[in-house]
Amino acid sequence: MSERFEGNFTQQEPIPEDAIAAAVAIMRSGRLHRYNTAPDEAGEVALLEQEFATFTGAKYCLAVASGGYALGCALRALGVAPDEPVLTNAFTLAPVPGAIAALGARPVFVETCENLTIEFADLAAKAKASGARVLMLSHMRGHLCDMDALMEIARAHDLRVIEDCAHTMGAEWAGVPSGRHGVIGCYSTQTYKHINSGEGGLIVSDDPELAARMILLSGSYMMYPRHLAAPAPEVFEALKYDTPNVSGRMDNLRAAILRPQLGDLPERVKRWNVLYRAMEAALTGAPGVALSARAQAESYVGSSFQFRLPGRDSAKMMDLVARCGARGVELKWFGAGEPAGFTSRHDSWRYAQAQDMPKTDAVLATLLDLRLPLTFSEADAAQIARIIRDEVTR
Repeated sequence: MSERFEGNFTQQEPIPEDAIAAAVAIMRSGRLHRYNTAPDEAGEVALLEQEFATFTGAKYCLAVASGGYALGCALRALGVAPDEPVLTNAFTLAPVPGAIAALGARPVFVETCENLTIEFADLAAKAKASGARVLMLSHMRGHLCDMDALMEIARAHDLRVIEDCAHTMGAEWAGVPSGRHGVIGCYSTQTYKHINSGEGGLIVSDDPELAARMILLSGSYMMYPRHLAAPAPEVFEALKYDTPNVSGRMDNLRAAILRPQLGDLPERVKRWNVLYRAMEAALTGAPGVALSARAQAESYVGSSFQFRLPGRDSAKMMDLVARCGARGVELKWFGAGEPAGFTSRHDSWRYAQAQDMPKTDAVLATLLDLRLPLTFSEADAAQIARIIRDEVTR
């Protein structure tokens, strides 16, 4: 009888005991709101911002309610207006074009390479044709493009880059942390990301005016002097009367849960990459399987795994997903005609203008994805890969 995997692809590790203790202390205090602190108390949110700024090497940091809010806040801080074109990856998750469309702006999709990153030739062409001044770059499923080359294109076309780092917290390109190449970096702390508060987001920047705008946008109620990773108070003076409150602050409870996890993140990255490399080793050379090449300059976080099956039609893709599922391996297919969970594609985001994306469509047509939660062992990853390899070659 064929072996079956019995693990759970959505089961995360428990919240660490020190984080639970910190959360309980906040609940006992009753001071959950970030600005409801004692006179001599910094507060959990302000301390998390300070620690995340240090972690990424950024001057400024803001903690917010979600990764999606972080993206919208970044666009507002850059003054993106209704009907303005904003460039973004055609291969991304729905909150990215959603953040653009929510402002009334127009997502302009850029083609995807076989290694799942943004295509530079199409980016340059569409930057010129659209006149866009903002690129919202999604490091989709943890794949970093050549950030040096991308920033050359951005400078040549006067693009301001927002990095969507929902899948790359802890990753680096040539030693530079993900989120630190563009003018703004946005991160998520949703349950399936690299540190877990259920929902939450973090934003970093070195630009004092942008940072001040985002703090005001998040709903600072003129209490910005209480921030520890913020520009000087005088930067806010020229902005505070003209920046709307679009409340999206993080609370002290979530920050208390996140701070201990942030300290553990480097070790967690190592554990994820052990799982990723076990999958990669087991599937390398499997007939019909194409894996994404990783550049030497890329230090990734392998919390999910992707592979393609070039040449298979939709019926064969659905059949493989079903057969692997029957053996306990949950594969997500990005080429399905209807959105399912997180696997949607550009033509299902009908709030955006329909756009011809033949290269991206060809990539997504045979692209499969699976999570690698840290509740899995290296032996689990090897078994998952054996099952996939068996079904692919059956």
